[in-house]
Order: sequence, then C-alpha cells, then structure tokens
Amino acid sequence: MQPVTLYTTAWCPYCSAAKSLLKEKGVAFTEIDVEKTAGARAAMSQRAGGRTSVPQIFVGDTHVGGCDDLYALERAGGLDPLLAA
Repeated sequence: MQPVTLYTTAWCPYCSAAKSLLKEKGVAFTEIDVEKTAGARAAMSQRAGGRTSVPQIFVGDTHVGGCDDLYALERAGGLDPLLAA
C-alpha cells in the first residue's frame, strides 16, 4: 500500500472528514499539522503546486488534492487502485 500523507490543521472540518474516510477504509496515514510543524505549510504548498488550503492529501507521490477531491476519487472508484499501486 502506498504511504498516505495529509497536511492538516486541528480545527479544519474538511481535514476531519478526509481523515474519517481514510480511517473507515482502514488506511494508515501520516498527518502533518501545518500550524504546529515549522515550515510545513511552505513544504505543503510547494509539494501541492502552490495550494495553501488544508487538507492537502498525497498518496505516495500523487497529489490527490483536498477533501472534496478525495471523496470524488473514492466515488469514482479510483482511490483503492491508487492506494494499491
């Protein structure tokens, strides 16, 4: 299974929703709180092509996007194959 990384903040409802979907699927992930980790927001923005909002979600080296993108990928049947790649 590909490693999953989420850039989040503690107060973001979209971050919570993204984490909930991954937990329901039994997917382990690394969470990086951009407010608590020095330099994390800049690293996230660079990795996400300039996006500064949270969450930003990565499966391996693939940038999934935000929460809506993650749910859309799941509805389209693309999340499981990406995780397994």
